Amino acid sequence: MTRLALPALALAATMFSTTSALAFDPADMSDSESAAFGEAVRAYLLENPEVLVEAFQLLEQRNADQQAGADKQLVAMYSDEIFDDGVSWVGGNPDGDVTLVEFMDYRCGYCRRAVPEVDSLLSTDGNIRLIIKEFPILGEASVISSRFAIATQMVAGDEAYKQVHDALIDYSGDMGDVALRRLAEGLGLDADPILEKMGSEEVSRVISDNRELARSLQINGTPTFVLGDELLRGYLPAAEMAKIVEDQRG
Repeated sequence: MTRLALPALALAATMFSTTSALAFDPADMSDSESAAFGEAVRAYLLENPEVLVEAFQLLEQRNADQQAGADKQLVAMYSDEIFDDGVSWVGGNPDGDVTLVEFMDYRCGYCRRAVPEVDSLLSTDGNIRLIIKEFPILGEASVISSRFAIATQMVAGDEAYKQVHDALIDYSGDMGDVALRRLAEGLGLDADPILEKMGSEEVSRVISDNRELARSLQINGTPTFVLGDELLRGYLPAAEMAKIVEDQRG
């Protein structure tokens, strides 16, 4: 019997059995009973193909519910590292009642698409705290971008970090020292200490810690969001995030 027939097996078994009170075991059937049973399943599915759709929808929902429950446990387990690592940039309303954390990569197209959605959410809801986790996974250019942003924060502070972060989101050019110097100076920043800081162990540790946290949370793509106690894997429009915020507030 094919995998597609399995969701209807129990229902067909009930139709075939003369008494529902007895346990049903296909292994106990004779060859003729087994053949009749197979025909009953086939006939039922041909007459009621919507049963398969319903069965797979139910299976998908159960799997999603199980994943959501497991994700909430992970968020609770690693809450300090997610929400209060003392290193990651914090924006929005630092005292907001709901926290949105984004694991992002500057070279990720969906991360770039998510920027206006996050901005829209924050502009319409002034009670959300935003945390950015530098999570470069798309090659050397991504790593250099994150090193530059983290070094900027360490050298010049949070406001400078936000300027560089926004600039890097839109930047797709060369990531050499000359280009980075030009980018920093274009924002009114002193490039020398930032470029010097980029290769430091302190910067490397931030990236390493974020990668380890992502591994623990079973995050392997960007963008990934933690919104309250939920893990949201992938791009989401502002309207969908707003609904989840409402749910978090109860």
